[in-house]
Order: sequence, then C-alpha cells, then structure tokens
Amino acid sequence: MTAAGPNILLAAGEPSGDLHGAGLARALLSRFPNARLWGLGGPRMRAAGVHLLADLDDLAVMGFVEVAGRLPFFVRLWKRVRQSMLEERPDLVIPIDYPGFNVRLARAARKAGSRVLYYIVPQVWAWHRSRIPKLVAATDRLAVILPFEESLFTEAGGTAVFVGHPLLDAEPEAAPRAEFCARHGLDPGRPILALFPGSRAQEIERHLVTFAEAAAHLVAMRPDVQPLIAAGSAIRAESFGAVRVSHTNDGWGLLQHASIALVKSGTSTLQAALTRTPMVVTYRTSALTFALAKRLVKIDHVALVNLVAGRRLVPEVLQEDATPDTLAAELEALLGEGPRRREVVDGLTRVRAALQPPGGSGTVADRVAAIAEELLGATQSKARAG
Repeated sequence: MTAAGPNILLAAGEPSGDLHGAGLARALLSRFPNARLWGLGGPRMRAAGVHLLADLDDLAVMGFVEVAGRLPFFVRLWKRVRQSMLEERPDLVIPIDYPGFNVRLARAARKAGSRVLYYIVPQVWAWHRSRIPKLVAATDRLAVILPFEESLFTEAGGTAVFVGHPLLDAEPEAAPRAEFCARHGLDPGRPILALFPGSRAQEIERHLVTFAEAAAHLVAMRPDVQPLIAAGSAIRAESFGAVRVSHTNDGWGLLQHASIALVKSGTSTLQAALTRTPMVVTYRTSALTFALAKRLVKIDHVALVNLVAGRRLVPEVLQEDATPDTLAAELEALLGEGPRRREVVDGLTRVRAALQPPGGSGTVADRVAAIAEELLGATQSKARAG
C-alpha cells in the first residue's frame, strides 16, 4: 500500500454485483479517501468512483451454452485484466460474485501476491462442493451473504464471515400506496401482481412473453388483479414493447405494494422476501444448459428464498413446466387471506430475519470494508517487515 492510498481491484459482472460493488466502493473511499479503485463493473460502480476496464453490457451473460458463444471476448478480457493486475500490483483484490471469471481472478491475484477478499461468494455449494476447498485456497477472506455459507467455508479451512445480505442496505423507503398507484395508473383498492422477468437481456428474451401471458391468465380468473413489470436498470425500455403490460423502474416500490409476485429465480426472490411478498419462482434457459444444470446441481431447491428457509416455502416452476396457465394457477393460490398465504408470509418474515447478521451494526458494505481494512493493514505490516 502506497502513501497515496491503497490500490484496490474490484470485479463485478452483473447488475446486482454492480449495485453491491458501488456500495462497497463508497464504504472503502470513506475509510481510504485516496484509494485507487479500478476493475470491472457497471454504471453504479463507475459513479461511485471505480475506474472500469469493461462494463456490464459486455459482461452480463449466463448459461453454459451462452458463455461458450462469448469465449473469444472473455479470453481477450482475461488477458487484459491479468496484464493490468501484473502492472498495477493491487494491494487488495475484491471479486464480487460472478463465478467462473472471478474465481480464476482470485487464484491469479493470490498467486501474484495480492490479498483476496471474495465478497458474495459463488454458489459452489450448489454445483459441486469439491470446489469449496479450491475457493478457500484462492482467498484470504470470504464475506458471505447467506447464513448457511459461513459454516460451509469455515469447516473447509477458510476464514468466512457472514456479513448479512446487501439487499438490506439497498431497501429504500417506498412511496405511499396512493402515490405509487397514481404514478402507474393503478387502482390502490385492487391487488397488484409484480412481474420480475429478469435483469439481463437474455432473461427478458426467455421470460417476458411467458410472464405477460401468465398475468393475462390470472386476470381472466381474477379480473381485479393489476399486473406491472419491474424493468431492470440495464434493460432498454423498448424491450418491453412486445407485451401489453406496463413497466416501472421502481422494483422496490412495486414489491412493497404488490399482493403477489412472479419472480425469475435469483436475487429477486430475496428482494421479494424482504418485503414479505408471496411469490411464485420460475426460470427458463436453453435446453442444453438446463440438462447440464440438472446433472451438476446438488441442492434440493433452486430459489434462494427456499434455500434460506430450508424448505419449499414458495412454489418453483421451471423450464417446460413454466406454462402461463400453470404459473397463473400457482399465483391464484397465493391471493386472498387463506392459510397458504399466511404460511408463506410468516415464512418470509423468518427469511428476512435470517438475512441479518447476529449483533451486526452498520451496513453490510461497512462490514466488508472493515474486513478490507484489516487485510490492507496486514499487507502494510508485511511490507514494512520486508
């Protein structure tokens, strides 16, 4: 670490990583105003003071088949990042989620002598638990955001800390229901169906029409229901022109006021859990990617909310089973005030509590920045001793 401040490489490759990376960047600059922050991310990280080598438009791709089609790009990017890392010699490297690329980055950084703090650890426990020791060997610290992850990595010899889920920091205060509904042409006295088809262009392609058709089926059964789509910040408005359902950029507000939600599998399920919104979880990908995932995934549930709950709290309807009529039927069962809905809401309340670290103070980003400061202090001490 130089007198000018620490040199820190942060690497995120998707919208959620960009959001949480931006929060961490601000927390780091609060502790180290002269720090040099650089790496991979999106508009939020750039606005928070991170100099980017590549942004989300290039990085956000999912699936075995889809990634294979972009291999030449990722090979070039890897060479560029590795060369920059060798030239810059960062004091600390902080990979943020984004498995595959970031795990390789962690190994290379550790080999080059940089300290490595992995924030939002890839879900290797889902794909193959034999990878847990490899991730432990590639890191100095692991800042985990799901409560069951801490023991998994600690038992494998890692130094893992459950810092809480960063969505707890990102949760804004919602506008009053009347104001939100007026803004979107909704009747505040009728139930709202929140549609979360995804935050990547690929996901919108695969999910949007099915989600809109499911909403139409539900409205046919329950004419009082009002559907509204959550539009991710990285998705262009014209992408929603193929359906006759309005959209909003206020995903948090939508969940705060929705009676039920149809959510693609991923972080959005935890976002819905924080607002205690009963949901149906679904996902569609290419047939080959899904077939490979079925062979590799070693967990009982796909939805993060069910993994945290430790049981099938909310329905999961995947791939060819995710037809509009099936999704609509599952959603209809969660409307009203019946025992099934009460069971789900109670379960989501417990999930929200589980995402908060015991006795934690400050924000999740602050807790991760404190771990970074500890590692940077160790780096400085080692440099003085040398």
